[in-house]
Amino acid sequence: MKILNKLQIQEADRQTITKESISSINLMERAAMACMNWIVERYDHNQSFVFLCGTGNNGGDGLALFRLLIEKGYPCTLYEFQLGKNQQTDYTQNRNRINKNLIHPLTVESLNQISPKDIFIDALVGTGLNRAITGKLKHIIQTLNQLPNGVLSIDIPSGLFSEFNTNNSCEGIVQADHTLSFQMPKLAFLLPEKGGKVGSFYILDIELLPGFINNVKTPYFYLTPKKAKSLYQALKKFDHKGSNGHLILIAGSKGKIGAAQLSAKAALRSGVGKLSVLTPQCGVEILHNTLPEAMIEHNTGIECLSGYYGLKYNTVSIGPGLGTSNKTKDFLNSFFNESTSQMVIDADALNLIAAHPEWMNILPKKSILTPHPKEFERLVGTWKNEEEKLQRLIHFTQEHQIICVLKGAHTAIAFPDGNIWFNSSGNPGMATAGSGDVLTGIIGALLAKGYTPEQAALLGVYVHGRAADIQVKSLAPTFLIASDIINGLNDVWKEMEKTA
Repeated sequence: MKILNKLQIQEADRQTITKESISSINLMERAAMACMNWIVERYDHNQSFVFLCGTGNNGGDGLALFRLLIEKGYPCTLYEFQLGKNQQTDYTQNRNRINKNLIHPLTVESLNQISPKDIFIDALVGTGLNRAITGKLKHIIQTLNQLPNGVLSIDIPSGLFSEFNTNNSCEGIVQADHTLSFQMPKLAFLLPEKGGKVGSFYILDIELLPGFINNVKTPYFYLTPKKAKSLYQALKKFDHKGSNGHLILIAGSKGKIGAAQLSAKAALRSGVGKLSVLTPQCGVEILHNTLPEAMIEHNTGIECLSGYYGLKYNTVSIGPGLGTSNKTKDFLNSFFNESTSQMVIDADALNLIAAHPEWMNILPKKSILTPHPKEFERLVGTWKNEEEKLQRLIHFTQEHQIICVLKGAHTAIAFPDGNIWFNSSGNPGMATAGSGDVLTGIIGALLAKGYTPEQAALLGVYVHGRAADIQVKSLAPTFLIASDIINGLNDVWKEMEKTA
């Protein structure tokens, strides 16, 4: 799914209106119908709603939704805030369809009289916003954010810019619990800068012109479940362990053998045909006792990997729990200079690359690096804001012709062609030690099984998050551990099988 900027979204609306011979007011009605259907599926008629509408197009969506919910028998109240001197034409048309006695002026005082059980529908300001909200409306938003009521924003939380929000104040942005976004998410939803203002967001199809969306250029994409499932390759009747690939996992050091265990178990649970683990001698007995399905490669290092690599594997996952000792540094120097295998690089391997940036120049093309933000900062330097971070991410992948999986909420998967995909799966419970080691194992297994690096990165990231989402249905996110994510993989692969 493409992620478009504000101007592209406006053009998509315009072309839909022009080429489908549909009026803008009817496109607004289409959007309101989609919102109504979402609400009716989730709330019974005992739930009352309080509409907060500005006098622009976003407010027009709100007015149309207000009318539709009233017709459905929901108790609704409507408050209006005047934006500038003139109303948008479509807003005025929708306003004329409503009994004027039902429309009340929106003030701080009126907000404070609302029952805490009512849900606010935020339709004050939409994607057309180009400067931070100030004055009376900012005061109203501040008051709204302090109330205990639930908040449902239409298309975008009022006050949030649709892309980057570096110079935008949180005080002038509505804090939504849910956001109903039309056709596609906005880039701002996926960035830590102000993305928390969105709450949970949902994509509502309002049938914008497919021809325009298919042809418009953007570097940003959203990794949906549908896209992820289209990448999955089901097992064939005559497959065997050889045809399902052989992965070597290079991981572990004294005190960090658990990282190797987690990564290895994730690889095995992701269907790799054969798994070998190269770990120092302190970890051999542990892995023999806990991973009977894995083979162990010999290394002379006792507490950390040392010496020369000297092995021949087509697919490598390297980094979890390695440590950064001088012996490990020398071993990695040998590995990167010797190996031309496809590889997934994580954790301490990334930290050592950051200390020896010349190694980046010898990495095989389309190697997959999986840093968290601090590891990425060590690789590329600091950034001032989210826009600069994404620019650095694009430059990094293009300069070195690698794939970079920048982990976090809505993990960003950047490719050498300059495109970035943001993940749709996952939850805050994944912010736990070992979660990244699990991802390294999953992606490595997919690479070994024959997925392209692009496919392995996209599918691996989605599956990793989806496994955690399945687990938090029965486990509290606060107490999720990395092993739980591995335990959720089986259910994810079963979902994939059903749609293959």
